[in-house]
Order: sequence, then C-alpha cells, then structure tokens
Amino acid sequence: MSNSGNRGRRGQGGRRLVADRRNSTTPAKPAQTRRRKTTRRKAPARRRGILGFFGRVLRFVLRLIFGFLWRGTLAVLLILGVATAYMYTTLPPLGEVIDGRQRGSVTMLDRDGNVFAWRGEQFGGMGDPTSISPHLVNAVVATEDRRFYRHWGISPRGIASAIRINLSEGRGPLEGHGGSTITQQVAKLMCLGVQYDAAEWESEAEYEADCRRSSLWRKIAEIPFSLAMELRYTKDEILTIYLNRAYLGAGAYGVEAAMQRYFGRSAAEANPQQSAMLAGLLTAPSRFAPTTNLQRSQDRAAVVLGLMAAEGYLTEAEAEAARNDPAVLSDAAEARAGGYFADWIMTQGPDFLTTDTTEDVIVRTTFDPRMQEAAEAALAEVFANQASEGSDAEAAIVVMSADGSVRAMVGGRESGTGLFNRATMAMRQTGSAFKPFVYATALDLGWRFDDMIMDEPLTINVPGSGPYSPVNYDRRFRGEVTLTAALQHSLNIPAVRLSEAVGRDL
Repeated sequence: MSNSGNRGRRGQGGRRLVADRRNSTTPAKPAQTRRRKTTRRKAPARRRGILGFFGRVLRFVLRLIFGFLWRGTLAVLLILGVATAYMYTTLPPLGEVIDGRQRGSVTMLDRDGNVFAWRGEQFGGMGDPTSISPHLVNAVVATEDRRFYRHWGISPRGIASAIRINLSEGRGPLEGHGGSTITQQVAKLMCLGVQYDAAEWESEAEYEADCRRSSLWRKIAEIPFSLAMELRYTKDEILTIYLNRAYLGAGAYGVEAAMQRYFGRSAAEANPQQSAMLAGLLTAPSRFAPTTNLQRSQDRAAVVLGLMAAEGYLTEAEAEAARNDPAVLSDAAEARAGGYFADWIMTQGPDFLTTDTTEDVIVRTTFDPRMQEAAEAALAEVFANQASEGSDAEAAIVVMSADGSVRAMVGGRESGTGLFNRATMAMRQTGSAFKPFVYATALDLGWRFDDMIMDEPLTINVPGSGPYSPVNYDRRFRGEVTLTAALQHSLNIPAVRLSEAVGRDL
C-alpha cells in the first residue's frame, strides 16, 4: 500500500505528478514558451521615440506642479491658521468695541428743552439686532451682505464679482466695489485691531483715512482678522458692532444716532422707508445724507427697498407702498436751526466740554427757534427787496432779551455750519447799530419820544482826534425833528447831539 500510494503522488523517476488544470481545454504549455509570450506583451509599454519622451516629461512636470501646489496650499493654510489664532487672542470683549469714536458729541437744547443742533461725533447708544427694528436689520443685510448668515466672514464669490465689475468699468481691481462682507467691513471699522495713538498719527482724520484705505495687503490681512471675529463673536454680535460703529453722515455714528439725527425717533421704531434710507447711506454717507440732498437720499432708498423685496424681507406691495411714501427729515433736522448760534456756543464753552470732549455732553441754551426763524425771514426780506441785485452787502442780527440772554443769531446771508459769523467775528465799528443804546439812555434819563432835537451842521472836538463834523447818509439837514423821527431815519447828527447831551461815561 505504501508503494502504491507513492506511485500515486510521483511518477517514474521520482518526479511529482501534476494534474491538468480543471475546465481547461488547452493543454499546458512549457514554462519557457509562456515566458517568451509574456516578454512580447510588455514590449509595447516600453515604447520609445518622441511621443514617449514628451509623455514622460509631461508626467514629471505634472507631478512637480502637484507637489508644489499641495505643499504651498498646506503652507498657506498653516500661516492662515496661525494668524487667525493670534488675532483671535487679541480681540476684546464685545462691549469694548461697540463705540469706536475718538471724540464725544455736543447736543444743544433750546430754551424749551428741545434739541436744535448737534456737534461732534454723535452716538445714540448701543443697539443690537434684537432691539433694533427688524426692517433696519433686514435693510442693512440686503444691501451690504445678503449671504451674511451663510459664510465664514469671507466671500470669494463676492470678491471675484467686485473685481470683475471694477475691471469692466475701467478701474483697478480693488478700486470702487470691494466685495467685502459685513465681517470684513467690521474689520476695517476696527482698523484690524490697530488702536489710535496720538504720538503716531498727525490727526484722527489721517488715522481713519488709513483704516479705510484699500490695498492688496490690507485685503489679505482682513482674511485672518475676519475669520478670527467669526470664531470670537456670533453673527448677531458682529452685526451689532457694524450697526453701532458705521458712520451715517452728519456726525452720526451708528443707526441709533442716525435715526435721532434725521428722524427724531429711536432705531427700534424705524419703518421700511427710514430703514432703507439709513442702509443706503452706508455706501457714501456724506453724498447720500438726507441733510445734504433729500431727493438723492430718497432715490437711493428706493433702490434699497427693491433689494429688500428681492431677498423676501418685504412683499412687492410693501416695497411699492414705502417707495410712494418716502422718508422725510424731522422738523429739527429740516430746519437746520441755529447754525450760527450753535457755532458761537461751541466757542464759548471750555474746550474739554466742546471741541475736545470725549464724552457726550448736553448743553441747555437760551436759543428761541421762533425768534431765530423771524430773524432769518427779516434778513431775507431785506436782501430780497432793499439790496440791489448782485450786491455784495452783508448783514448780521443778534436778538437779546432784557436780561442779556441771546435768543437768536444770524451771521450772514448763507446758512449752515462753520461759516464766517459777522455777528461775532467781524471786527468793525458798531455804526448805526449803537444808536438804540443812545436813545434808550436818553429815555432812562427823562427824555420823551416826542422831544425835539436839531438836525443841522455840527462840529465837536474829539480829544486825541481833533474836530469832528458828522453828516447824514443823504447829506441833507432836516432842522428840528423828534427823537422818534431821528431814530426812525437813522440820522447821524441828532444821534451825536443826543450822545453829547446824555454823556458817554459808563
């Protein structure tokens, strides 16, 4: 049995028997033959010639480019991560970045306690998306960054679109449209975390201009700063910073101050048309400010209402109704009352309460808006009916009460702020404006309004100046006239005679 079993496993001569492969219809071939066929199959893969050479070069270049790309991408991501982490550690708590002003404001109240003028950088107080009108929040998001709640602070699509628009309009890629998200705009408002240092900057204006300057480097720097803010603050907190720090024209910083400045209402009460007008100011606050050009501001608001409707924040009917009833200025903003008066108040108070204040100051004054309106109307009437066309004549009015309180002031033909005030700045002789004081003194001393005085040639000796002979403006003499007539016609000779009679001693 042993031999039989061995014979079953080995053939003659001790060789091992191998059974044919199952299901094979082709008899097995010698190994040498199979090796030759295998060698012949690989020959075409080792093709030589010009095509093979360029193929190997192309594969090498592609591998080289791919290697650089993934290593470069990894390096950029590493640098971006480190920069974002560092900036994250430098971001302060929310409460410290809400009010970004370098100076305070001065709010002036009239004699009745109503606001009539503002100066400085006005901040109406903190507001957030939960306390501000939803219309105002929606208007800002629809206008400035409609994907605000869906991105991580950077919008490559928005930047690419802005570059395309700038190039198509003949500008540089970073000039004009910036493609910035609200987060990036907040980064710019915060000056990428650089604080104002009086020793480093010549002025606050230069510092703010540098913060707003667009360049490739600043755009790159905005990326990690924006990502850090997205990690440090919630979306609503980022929007809160924007709504409170953005400049909205007329010295107003933040939507609360702007609502009070333009409409005399709180930001919580903003309706769609007011919200659209404020959101429209964010693009160019000085140009679109309603106090500068109300019609232009209303036209811009109509565009914003369309954007709100497109984003679903308003129905088409609501947007159309708002366009047909545009926002208008409050009475105080429309009147622009007390320009000369308010400028004068700013020069009378101490600097730490006016021009150099870092706080919000409220000043109660003796200003009377009704007297101011009457004074302005009287001056306009004089120049419309009594001054020749094209005349360069100017005038000034100061209205005072018996206790010496200044109630109204007009410093010239023009209205506005920062103008030359002829009531307080013009260094000229008082002239006929002093005559009422002479006649009032005479009445106090017992003279009557109907007492007579001579209007005839007069010469007096003025110590230090010699003889003085006054004349009337029309070079005529009227003889004996009453005090009333002399003052009514502003006669010079009777006024000098009366001054001699009552005396000029204080």
